[in-house]
Amino acid sequence: MKKWYDEEYEWDIEVTGFLRGDQTEGYCRNGEEIGDKYACTYGCPVNKDGQGICSKVMMMMFPIMEAVRSGGDLENIGGNGKYNKDIVCPDGCVMFRMTAKKLGHENFFKGKFFS
Repeated sequence: MKKWYDEEYEWDIEVTGFLRGDQTEGYCRNGEEIGDKYACTYGCPVNKDGQGICSKVMMMMFPIMEAVRSGGDLENIGGNGKYNKDIVCPDGCVMFRMTAKKLGHENFFKGKFFS
């Protein structure tokens, strides 16, 4: 991989709780634990050990990430602020908090990288 573009946003994702019980054994195949943290820019989020986030929850996160990348305000879709939103995994087990940080780089489509 040869990343050539400095992304406009970075994301921090943290496991904030469970909807069923106080552990994920028997519910979450990824083994999420409260306090687990993931980070990414455009690629899929990974934790400090290099393990990736659950693919099912990534399907939910991607449209939210794209909304921010295109100038959206997450409060318009139930977020806690312009750049953060709490979500629950598709299996109804794990709660996550997504937080974007604007890095100050140009938008991919408006940055005229191909001109």
